Amino acid sequence: MSGDPEQEYFADGMVEEIITALSRIRWFFVIARNSTFTYKGRAVDVKQIGRELGVRYVLEGSVRKAGTRVRITAQLVEATTGNQVWAERYDRDLADIFAVQDEITERVVAAIEPELYAAEQVRTQSNPPDSLDAWECVIRALSCIGQGTRDENTEAETLCRRAVAMAPRYGRAHSLLAWALLRRTVWSGDLRTVVPEVSRETQTAFALDDRDPWAHFAQGMLQMRLRHLGEAARSLRRALELNPNFALAHALLGNSLAIQGVYQEAVDSAERALRLSPRDRNVGYYASRAMAGVHLVAERYSECVTWARNMIEKSPGHMAGHHFLTAVLALQGNLTAAADAREELLRLHPEFSLAWVDEKGPGNNEIAERLCEGLRKAGVPEK
Repeated sequence: MSGDPEQEYFADGMVEEIITALSRIRWFFVIARNSTFTYKGRAVDVKQIGRELGVRYVLEGSVRKAGTRVRITAQLVEATTGNQVWAERYDRDLADIFAVQDEITERVVAAIEPELYAAEQVRTQSNPPDSLDAWECVIRALSCIGQGTRDENTEAETLCRRAVAMAPRYGRAHSLLAWALLRRTVWSGDLRTVVPEVSRETQTAFALDDRDPWAHFAQGMLQMRLRHLGEAARSLRRALELNPNFALAHALLGNSLAIQGVYQEAVDSAERALRLSPRDRNVGYYASRAMAGVHLVAERYSECVTWARNMIEKSPGHMAGHHFLTAVLALQGNLTAAADAREELLRLHPEFSLAWVDEKGPGNNEIAERLCEGLRKAGVPEK
């Protein structure tokens, strides 16, 4: 409420922690942070939010810091009627901030599903960091990675390294650093150089907090990039056991399953991801990639074109959207459009070839075969 950007990040962090805690309750369907945050700073009617996101309740509030004191307000509103279900104000020391987050989470659960709360004795399991500054660095890093650009990812990596330096025992900082390092290779293409550090960071994250879904997510992403698809799926499923509403994990699991040929479950995972976080760029990219792969194999080329274009829109820096678009246009018989797509692909990725796909693409599977068939038909060089 102060207009201070430092306090804005602090408020964002509160939201992130509460969403994560609520998401651990498998009976709840909780919209992910990057879609929730699109409403921040806007005067939007609660009923409109309920309609747009398909939710029954909206939790809203405010944060104001002054020195070592913080005032937090929170209210739970029924989206269909606009009626207030519960409200509270907290005036606390910053040292008590994580206890306040826990209390808000518990009160929301109790207000919505008292019998489930009583039965399960739900409590947040996250381990707060040693330093509040490190926590804010991680929250900023999450926001940066969510932008889906190379520069923002570089900033996220810097923030995660700062968090690790300030609070070496903060598991989330290590797992998010691993994710940022893997994201860096989207643009650099040099996976091998980061694998040792990514492995160290994920193992450190597991040692510090093996119940952090982000640690399992980062491990799943690494395994997927190394083409260990069965192991990747197991890691991502574990992340979803810990947080059933982890939209990005649903989206990446959809990718892993599509490559393995488990097509219907891949579609289910991708659709779940998009339902949970319809406005998240990274979720949109990975879910679209899974859907494009499934439609490509099924020879539903018009649908594949749509999802390929969606991949490019969500993340222009990723080459996969351009790979799919070039290949499927050629398979569709639209060779003029395929040639245009090929030229754009080679402009963005001059060293691209069928040999590159064989070395760094999705591996030996039906999606890769159809991609190579289409890319060859579009005139992509062999080497």
